[in-house]
Amino acid sequence: MPMIPELPITMLACARLGVVHSVVFGGFSGEACGLRAADSGSRILIYADGYWRSGKWVDHKGNADIAIETAKKEGQEIDKVLVWRRNPGRTSSEAAMVMGRDFIVEEVLQDYVGKIVAPVSLDAEAPLFLMYTSGTTGKPKGCQHRTGGYLAYVAGTSKYYQDIHPGDVYWCMADIGWITGHSYIVYGPLALAATSVLYEGVPQFPDAGRPWRIAERLDVNIFHTSPTAIRMLRKAGPDEPAKYNYKFKHMTTVGEPIEPEVWRWYFDVVGKGNAVIVDTWWQTETGGFLCTTKPALDPMKPGSAGPGTLGIYPVIWDENGKEVKPGQNAAGNICIRNPWPGIMQTIWGDPERFTKQYYSKYCKDANSTDWRDWPYFAGDGAMISADGYYRILGRVDDVINVAGHRLGTKEIESACLTVTEIAEAAVVPVVDEIKGRVPEVYISIKPGLHPNKQVIDKVMHTIETMIGKIARPKRIHVVPDMPKTRSGKIMRRVLAAISNRMHTGDITTLANPDIVEQIRELVQGRDATPLSEGPADIKLFGEEQ
Repeated sequence: MPMIPELPITMLACARLGVVHSVVFGGFSGEACGLRAADSGSRILIYADGYWRSGKWVDHKGNADIAIETAKKEGQEIDKVLVWRRNPGRTSSEAAMVMGRDFIVEEVLQDYVGKIVAPVSLDAEAPLFLMYTSGTTGKPKGCQHRTGGYLAYVAGTSKYYQDIHPGDVYWCMADIGWITGHSYIVYGPLALAATSVLYEGVPQFPDAGRPWRIAERLDVNIFHTSPTAIRMLRKAGPDEPAKYNYKFKHMTTVGEPIEPEVWRWYFDVVGKGNAVIVDTWWQTETGGFLCTTKPALDPMKPGSAGPGTLGIYPVIWDENGKEVKPGQNAAGNICIRNPWPGIMQTIWGDPERFTKQYYSKYCKDANSTDWRDWPYFAGDGAMISADGYYRILGRVDDVINVAGHRLGTKEIESACLTVTEIAEAAVVPVVDEIKGRVPEVYISIKPGLHPNKQVIDKVMHTIETMIGKIARPKRIHVVPDMPKTRSGKIMRRVLAAISNRMHTGDITTLANPDIVEQIRELVQGRDATPLSEGPADIKLFGEEQ
């Protein structure tokens, strides 16, 4: 569903009825929604008929029909489709309603006017929702969050780190289809009786002053957004905030590392030098903040998330399990030593994957039932300064953080390989000045076929159809072959270096080292030279053996 009030209304109704909900980001395709519905075993699909984005009407109901067909192919039958009308009293979709399957929510609710539906009492450990996120395989994983611990954690972190009180008007610009929207638009702020602002569409439409006009009109005093949105608003209208008379006491940044110069614009221009900033690090899996500063108590530090939150004990280990100490000026894998209330319960339907992905890497004793032997492996690289503040460097697995949203490279590659002409596909992260990182695709064509624009267009269309436009690659390169190890694995590290105009490093161990220069000339041009070895925070995927 899009960012309209009916979305949190639906989520809270599910929670009241004891129904596990799984919100799929509205920008995902019908196929992506159907695959998630099938994995979760969902029988009821709830959609809006459409929504507005950048001044254009998006007919959304048709995606529900695609989702149902996709789920059916996966063996999951959808019994009912509930449709919220974006415009009350009239349906604004060209997709036909199916008798006995599709229902207009307004019409169904007429039978319940004036009635109170009693809440269903559940155990604190009962599942509240599933949130699907990309992993290191092509299949998204359903992070299962509990009822009591999750609500306690998001309410607590909203109170102590975002300084939310009942009289505050709070605006988080995230989409509820992601975990930030769940924790810090719906459950956390509303549990504290704050007013939470929803915004439909993109923040720079119809112009770059739109967010600041809304903040002024609604008396917003707490603002929460991502570095990508900050970079975008800074580029579109660097002087716009000064034109409006709003007063933020607090601002949050979330989802990805923020550059110090962007942080300073956020503080000086958006916050007008008066708002405290908390730069937060956490994940879909963790439920709420793991590292950040306490507002007005801990010093702010541009580009650094801060210390662990109350009750969270982070640690950085290298690949050999040796701890990286504060001020050591070395990077490693950030982990959390202890469990906490907001941590996910498991991966829906796949507890073995849950254990393997998050806990096996630094497990001290596989037979132990003591939590001290099972630290949480976050999958992010980090450094810790002498003052105990953590700086997050990005993913260490095959996941790209695009505008704060995680996209699995394997998921994009799998979509590419459904195109009949494609023999191999590799996806790597490339630096983008607005979104931070975006995917770039390398494909090789099957023998006997010739590369052409139609094939590239087909790959682009397939990615958008199977995943959504959020996964649209910056470029698609057709290459004669992929750089490979002697065992036949594609060296994505080399491709990522070429895309980011960095040195490719040692390629002598490749089975086909000559292909690297061919690809470099194809991508960069014959006379191009690498810019640098690359800063430490540009994560290139690890060497594949």
